[in-house]
Amino acid sequence: MNCRRLRVALCLACAALAASPGVQAQGYEVVPWSAHKPVPSLQATDLNGQVWRLKDLRGKAVLINFWASWCEPCRAEMPSLQALAQSLGPEKLRVLAVNFKESEGTVRRYAQRNELRLPILPDPAGLLARQWGVRLFPSTVLISADGRVRGVLRGELDWSGAEAASLLASLLAPPPGQR
Repeated sequence: MNCRRLRVALCLACAALAASPGVQAQGYEVVPWSAHKPVPSLQATDLNGQVWRLKDLRGKAVLINFWASWCEPCRAEMPSLQALAQSLGPEKLRVLAVNFKESEGTVRRYAQRNELRLPILPDPAGLLARQWGVRLFPSTVLISADGRVRGVLRGELDWSGAEAASLLASLLAPPPGQR
């Protein structure tokens, strides 16, 4: 499938997600991560040359946001994700923004234009998205501070709202033995 057809298909998938009953009122859905489903490793280099490994982030909640600059819901969601990361700080929460199949130049220009300060991890071949089972954009993998994947949020969420606060509370809470 050529790049243009893929983009059209992905945009249609985003539109279908937003228009589907039950999701339309919220704009997103959370799909639980099965306890029997293996957790892919994540190792990627951001636009500044820093290597990020999921295993190194244990003890912090992690959001792995899969996005693209051509995806309108992704663009709408990004400012609230960035504000969330800044307000909680890197000791509590890490937000990793994985860009789907765009050139590094395109991603850099978008990040500069929008003053993004999140770690942006290019995924030019879509390998990370494939490993995590991401097919709709935006999608955000929710990982608790104890390193467990809790689910995947598919669709756009205002990360400054009450729904996000509820999701984050369970990710940020210390494990039962450490309370």
